[in-house]
Amino acid sequence: MIRTVTETGSTNADLLALACAGQPEGIWLRAKRQTAGRGRLGRAWVSPPGNLYASLLVRLRPTDPPAATLALVTAVALDEAITVFLPDHTALHLKWPNDLLLDGAKLSGILLERADDAVVIGIGVNLAHHPDLPDRATTSLAAQGVAVEPAALLDVLADTMAQWLARWRSEGLASVRARWLERAHPIGTALTARLPDGGAIDGLFDGLGEDGALILRLPSGERRTIHAADVFTL
Repeated sequence: MIRTVTETGSTNADLLALACAGQPEGIWLRAKRQTAGRGRLGRAWVSPPGNLYASLLVRLRPTDPPAATLALVTAVALDEAITVFLPDHTALHLKWPNDLLLDGAKLSGILLERADDAVVIGIGVNLAHHPDLPDRATTSLAAQGVAVEPAALLDVLADTMAQWLARWRSEGLASVRARWLERAHPIGTALTARLPDGGAIDGLFDGLGEDGALILRLPSGERRTIHAADVFTL
């Protein structure tokens, strides 16, 4: 079920409140505009009308893979949905853990927040507008000459997300991981990982671990596994 509101502070915050009130899995909430949107690592998410701002409530089951891997599930589902509207999707790639890059510029963001067995997945896609950020290139579908209405994208995304969520539950992470790697930037891409403690590691993309963690090959030849970081292409 998809609910749409004209304006709210944050679709993630609203769904977390509904989750705590007992709302079951499967509800989507879309806002035409957010006044307090947020991204990963506490960043504000600029939310002018025309872009997609939506959140999905998932209830974890005892047999589900680790909750954090829902970031990969969402990334592959969103990539699949956007390619429906993008005539040439060869320039669209995934960047760990869940960014979509179009011609190397950030097109979307995904934020997972958890309360007990509830995970709220927030998704923002730059359809009509994109912000100017000091630390990374950004773009929108409109900047690429592609016009997509938020409601139209969400209709497709709700279907692709349901399909990939079902596969995640029935097949485990392996099929999601394989699809993510198919759609990621090439092995050997130079990356820098900015760690939560403020440090940074430069290396070459060397795939994903079985648990979905990022693997970097360092100049020494060592393979370093990264479980949490802000990652940039070099």
